[in-house]
Amino acid sequence: MDENIQSEYQKLDRLLEHRSRFAICALLKRYDKMAFSRFKQLLKETDGNLGAQLRKLEDAAYIVVEKEFQGRKPVSWYQLTEQGRAALRSHLEGLEALAS
Repeated sequence: MDENIQSEYQKLDRLLEHRSRFAICALLKRYDKMAFSRFKQLLKETDGNLGAQLRKLEDAAYIVVEKEFQGRKPVSWYQLTEQGRAALRSHLEGLEALAS
């Protein structure tokens, strides 16, 4: 690999290589915050798989969760952190550079 390609390759984020985690971050960049149920509807993931992917992003401090009750039902709201925004931006830059 020449140095430029290698440099751009290094921008790719292993955590965002999973399609669900990438989609979660891209959706949160666009919509600011989103509920678990909306992710489930859009991504067609099971509760368990979606929960695991959200947890990985939360553990990496890419997203934060706020839990509340609406009526008697618990609702989890997710938001992208500045660290998550920076990781997504870098990942997208790396993909763009490698593809061009």
